[in-house]
Amino acid sequence: MSVPEVFADVPRTAREHFRLLYHGAVYRVLDHVRQRDAERGLDRAFSAYPFLRDHLEAMAPWLPDGLGWSETFAWWRSAVRRWEEVDAATPLPWRALREAEVLDDDGCDALLLAGLVEEDQRFGTLFAELQEPVPSRRPGTELLAAILRANGGEADAWALGRQLLGADVVTVADPRAPRSAWQLSVAPELWGVLRGDTPPVLPEGCRHVPVDRLARRRELVVPVAFDEQLVQVPAIVAAGQADAVVVRGMGGSDRGRIAEVLARDLGRGILLIEPQDRDVEVAHLGPICAALGALPVFRYELGPGETVTLPALPPAVRPTVVIVGREGGVRSASTDRVLTLNVPPTGLPERRRLWREALDGHAPAELDAISERFRLPPRHLRTAAARAVATAALERRTVVNSTDVASACRTLDRQHLDALASRVEPHGGWEQLVVNDLTRSRLDELARRCRNRERIADHLGSGFGARAGHGVRALLTGGSGTGKTLAATILAGELGMDVYRVDLAAIVNKYVGETEKNLHRVLSVAEELDVILLIDEGDALLGNRTEVRSANDRFANLETNYLLQRLETYEGIVVVTTNAGDRIDGAFQRRMDLVIPFAEPGPELRLDIWSLHLPEDHRIHPRFLEDIAGRCVLSGGQIRNAAMHATLLALEGDGIVRRAEVETAVRAEYAKAGGIPPFASDGHVPPINGSQAFLERLR
Repeated sequence: MSVPEVFADVPRTAREHFRLLYHGAVYRVLDHVRQRDAERGLDRAFSAYPFLRDHLEAMAPWLPDGLGWSETFAWWRSAVRRWEEVDAATPLPWRALREAEVLDDDGCDALLLAGLVEEDQRFGTLFAELQEPVPSRRPGTELLAAILRANGGEADAWALGRQLLGADVVTVADPRAPRSAWQLSVAPELWGVLRGDTPPVLPEGCRHVPVDRLARRRELVVPVAFDEQLVQVPAIVAAGQADAVVVRGMGGSDRGRIAEVLARDLGRGILLIEPQDRDVEVAHLGPICAALGALPVFRYELGPGETVTLPALPPAVRPTVVIVGREGGVRSASTDRVLTLNVPPTGLPERRRLWREALDGHAPAELDAISERFRLPPRHLRTAAARAVATAALERRTVVNSTDVASACRTLDRQHLDALASRVEPHGGWEQLVVNDLTRSRLDELARRCRNRERIADHLGSGFGARAGHGVRALLTGGSGTGKTLAATILAGELGMDVYRVDLAAIVNKYVGETEKNLHRVLSVAEELDVILLIDEGDALLGNRTEVRSANDRFANLETNYLLQRLETYEGIVVVTTNAGDRIDGAFQRRMDLVIPFAEPGPELRLDIWSLHLPEDHRIHPRFLEDIAGRCVLSGGQIRNAAMHATLLALEGDGIVRRAEVETAVRAEYAKAGGIPPFASDGHVPPINGSQAFLERLR
């Protein structure tokens, strides 16, 4: 019988390959027992351990006639190797360990022998007998070397132990014991991979994706320039110029797919590692990756100032791929040959293609408008498209509209944002905001800038360079109740975007570095989900830096410096409001695209605000309303409160707002501020004389 035909009926799988190797390992144990007890041969062993006879009988149908004990194992190994060579594409973990040079032939044989106890606990009893007087059911290096030598090998116990431990394929129960007494065991996760378990039970935080399930290059939607860079990476790795590849980009981008395409180009699967604690190394990572033929891919979420050190891995499993955001540092313990790929934000042409592909026949005629309006990274975009299709299906529609997409976008990972900010419902239009002409023109400019924030970058001069991002930063200054927050919500409504107000109580933390981390999280998620971020009372974060006189001053300045740098690279829309513009650090004001002042309303604007907020069926004489607007110096927010108060009072009667309800409401607003209304107790409002009117116009 020729060697290739011996195992012709054996399926070419990792599990069957392990079974053949397992039989060979048991045979070596039997040969060692036979030689150790030359007088009785195997009779005593078969009597004490009947299961050994079963293994020998299982091998018998494949064995040719006429082979002696010393020849059988060599023949068996040669037959298994020839069986392996018939199909080089089948992933075989033991073959991968050898080809990656993690272990040599003796090392693989010793590892198999050490793992026999994992397969059948009766081997533990046999090993304990063979190692007497050492009371251990796990084999030591001396026993392993003796078994290998029994079959004509020249294994050395010390060298064998160094190889197994150096390759990180075994563990020692008591490393402080003499090496001759070391008892070796194989980690269950590694053994499961080696024995061909499907799927293998991997260490916590690890997930294996075989090469045939990885993303293909045609599924990757990135700018042409970046794709050209990615194509060069395998050649750079093959030339030994990069042992680690860092893929940086915002959350929700195609960082994971980029890693998959890179692994496929290298002909390998991936082992995705997302450790809960980045300082804890994954045990036996190198040999697991080698056995699976997988590229180690780490995914970390790093905050500002945080650094991760990559574990040292065998050259055969490199490059190590690291997926991170734009913050944090990456160090390698074994090399300084690190290549960084910065994933660019998804542009309009790429989004248009993604929306068309993701909607898959459900794309509406307004696809261009949807592509321009919803600036989502690829992963979120695909999720939103699927949910929008489902939403349309509920109404028995086959075509998705922008309302479906907007509804789907509100379900995207918002829980990460909700922990540090609260959603504010956009409402109303600019006609509901009463401001002076200067503020109105600046708000119109802000809206134009937001609508064209992506388009403008393509029309700027070369002097702007890479600094011309897609972010919009606006600072609204003015007293309380002048309409700053209302302007932000109206802006969101006009743009069709969601707005989230930052919860400063959740952001600011007394512990060093925590405020920056919270800022990083809220800014990153808002940028990723493309919502308007509203920072109310922003002077608490954007205040002037102070002279460093204590540790508190230094850490406060660090927070300010971080926010300065982060806002400069921010790709979304952020609106900051403050009642104390003079306390905002000048560096922040210079980085703002627009600074919009909100002045206290004068008599005419106050009259407009009263008219806007009072019910249409009120019974208030125009002259009295003019006098109230001229005499009572209230902010827009106070007038709004007073109008609501007057309406509530009217509901106790016939529901009609009259002069008495307005007078009562105005007195209540003055009382809250600790003031006295400028009219008598009988409600008489003195007329405004000329000098008073002139002074009011100057306000």
